Amino acid sequence: MRIAQVANFYGPRSGGLRTALHALGRGYVDGGDDVLLIVPGDEDREHDAPHGHVLTLHSPLLPGTGGYRAITRLAAVTDALERFRPDVLEVSDRTTLAGLGPWARERGIVAAFVAHERVDGVLASALRGAAPRTVDRVARAHAERIAARFETIVATTAYAGAELAAVGAHVETVPLGVDLDRFHPRFASAATRRRHAPDDVPLLVLASRLSREKRPDLAIDAVRVLARRGRPVRLVVAGSGPLARPLRRAAAGLPVELVGFVSDRTEFASLLASADVVVAPGPIETFGLAALEALASGTPVVVNAASALPEVVGTAGIAAEGTAEAFADAIEEMLARDGRARRVEARARAVMFPWASSVARMRAVHTRSLAGVR
Repeated sequence: MRIAQVANFYGPRSGGLRTALHALGRGYVDGGDDVLLIVPGDEDREHDAPHGHVLTLHSPLLPGTGGYRAITRLAAVTDALERFRPDVLEVSDRTTLAGLGPWARERGIVAAFVAHERVDGVLASALRGAAPRTVDRVARAHAERIAARFETIVATTAYAGAELAAVGAHVETVPLGVDLDRFHPRFASAATRRRHAPDDVPLLVLASRLSREKRPDLAIDAVRVLARRGRPVRLVVAGSGPLARPLRRAAAGLPVELVGFVSDRTEFASLLASADVVVAPGPIETFGLAALEALASGTPVVVNAASALPEVVGTAGIAAEGTAEAFADAIEEMLARDGRARRVEARARAVMFPWASSVARMRAVHTRSLAGVR
């Protein structure tokens, strides 16, 4: 197959979306497919990568997003697609690229919309104080628009696809995966751990973009609650984003260390494997790749019950309501479990999500869609 992937909100530190596009693309290439990836960036450039041929288009920065960009030169996108002549187009964007669905249909190209987020969650986070009825109405209208533009809709979890399924769309669920070799319990390091916490103090890690919708403040406030209870812990916050400065102020006087974005993947894998618990407080996460990477590293997770993460982590994690007290309770409950047993269960859960399975399921979706078109 010739598979084109297009996405916005992709950058050097864009986390799960970037990881997913690269892993799927690499799987397609390894399976003999031709792959083109079109993404925004700070300049026009092209290069070949293990995950396909990459076309970066100069795109404007989006204010308040901490560096995200969105493609506005749609003619450049369609020109590249015309040259590539894909059999399948994967669209990982609800904004400027959503119009590619009808464009592809007119040319007999299978277009799959890949839902990486939910509109109702994004709106509720961005428009705090907005009436729930208004948020629901706007989210439903958007879902109807997407459903009308794409015959094939893919979601990473049932939670991610729920608002599209609610308007009658047929949603294929294809979970993301994890690199089980890169993230492994063998990377646990006493030296890494001791850089951040004494041997007798539990080490917590938050690996997240520091933005409002991720609710990193919940993790810091949970540490504050644990400190009031006399429960010693250390929290390492690995990530960057627009809330970095406010969070640093909020963490003053607490056993919290903000280390910024960890670009060294080996160092990041060691940090996850060396932690006692990873905290994932985001209430609108539609998959939570960092949590799955923690499980692959043998580290259990405490997640937000409102998100898709309970689907992903199963009994290898604990789902907490979205309050600091509830997260503190869940962290204490997890730390009370047998250390070896919780690590074994975490790894066993992650092994159920290899990238090879994600690639095979995505290819199966595309094959069925192509058969229907032909």
